[in-house]
Amino acid sequence: MRTALVVGTGLIGTSLALALTRRGVTVHLVDQDTDAARTAASLGAGTTESPGGTVDLAIVAVPPAYVAGTLAALLRADAAHGYLDVASVKGGPRRELEALGTDPERLRRYLGTHPMAGRERSGPLAATAELFEGSPWVLTPARDTDTEVLNQALELVAHCRAVPVVMDGGAHDSAVALVSHMPQLVSTLVAARLEHADDTAVRLCGQGIRDVTRIAGSDPAMWIDILSANPGPVADLLDALGEDLGEAVRVLRLLESAEPARRAEGAQGVERLLRRGNAGRARVPGKHGSTPAAYETIAVLISDRPGELARIFADAGRAGVNIEDVRIEHATGQQAGLVQLSVAPEAASGLAAALRERGWSLRA
Repeated sequence: MRTALVVGTGLIGTSLALALTRRGVTVHLVDQDTDAARTAASLGAGTTESPGGTVDLAIVAVPPAYVAGTLAALLRADAAHGYLDVASVKGGPRRELEALGTDPERLRRYLGTHPMAGRERSGPLAATAELFEGSPWVLTPARDTDTEVLNQALELVAHCRAVPVVMDGGAHDSAVALVSHMPQLVSTLVAARLEHADDTAVRLCGQGIRDVTRIAGSDPAMWIDILSANPGPVADLLDALGEDLGEAVRVLRLLESAEPARRAEGAQGVERLLRRGNAGRARVPGKHGSTPAAYETIAVLISDRPGELARIFADAGRAGVNIEDVRIEHATGQQAGLVQLSVAPEAASGLAAALRERGWSLRA
């Protein structure tokens, strides 16, 4: 691939354009918002100049509702040898292209894809060439998809250092409803309970509520587009979740009972729900998509001032310990926090001793 056309210079479009440009591909940028395209170009994502001919690959990075229309126009213009989109829903665009009467031979040159990466922020200024590194990138070829287009898609994924995953379009839409779209709504609904909560309660917010509501800060306009393109599977999952919530309410009410037998039944019911959650959480892929590993956690008290995190990481490096993951809990009303370092179990005691030796205060 030597040339590419990226239509849509938001977070995803600009990020993949940055990755392609870094690999030596000449990228042409188009966006209805010319300011966004110019911003992306100023970041080094490509040029806003017209390609002046057919490019190797056209990548459509617009909201789901506009994917089919944009692709249809590009296909009619023979703008590229191959065409991809990166929308989060895959069944709709192809059906819409067929409904628009797209020539089947041209349709063979289109492949729906979905990079499973993103941020709470949107727009070109949030973009980074590293956005997709190590993340799954779903490809949904049809039976008649041109092999050359599939190869172009694989080349794009390689340039972005993502991991290709081939799926059926319908299976993809059901999967993202489960692992992306439903969690977004659940996070949003939990966060909404805080809107009119008492200030005293809100001041008690800790890391748990921050974790659960992190993605609730996402752009509403973007999520309206996404959910409008995949409403059925998401609604089905929320129906099932509603049944689980109903069961949670039932067993919690039993715990309020004065009768020991009913309280025991309630406790058993709560335990069942919690253990189901444990089992589901254990299936979430671990580092680099591998089987989840068990780590030991070293909790270190840290001052909220420049250079402290770097100092902890440097001290861990001097001890020869790789930090597998890190979380920070900020102390309410204090310029301090607790850094939780996840390390291999066999390295935990050595790291704890090394950090204490270097003056760090550890917490149990």
